[in-house]
Amino acid sequence: MKTASPFRELEQGTGRVRVRFAGKDLMLRDGGNLAAELLAAGVRSFRQTPVSGAERGPFCMMGACFDCLVEIDGVTRQACMCEVSAGMNIGMPGTGGDGDA
Repeated sequence: MKTASPFRELEQGTGRVRVRFAGKDLMLRDGGNLAAELLAAGVRSFRQTPVSGAERGPFCMMGACFDCLVEIDGVTRQACMCEVSAGMNIGMPGTGGDGDA
């Protein structure tokens, strides 16, 4: 299920794989940049700050800012530095991978 997103996909022919983000199944381009694919799928908040709980999402898209941190299969990683692969279980850091705080 595709949600409304201001981001457009540039390549239409790439195969899609199922991943799970915050308890929801998404179909993303296999091998695509994880942050870009999540944005294109309508995901805006990738994590929350530990002090105020403010939502954060990708900012620099090159691994410098750490605003796109996600938990992938139990390991905290920068989404902008990861490629999509089938069966990924992605969540907000500190939520056990399901994204529910």
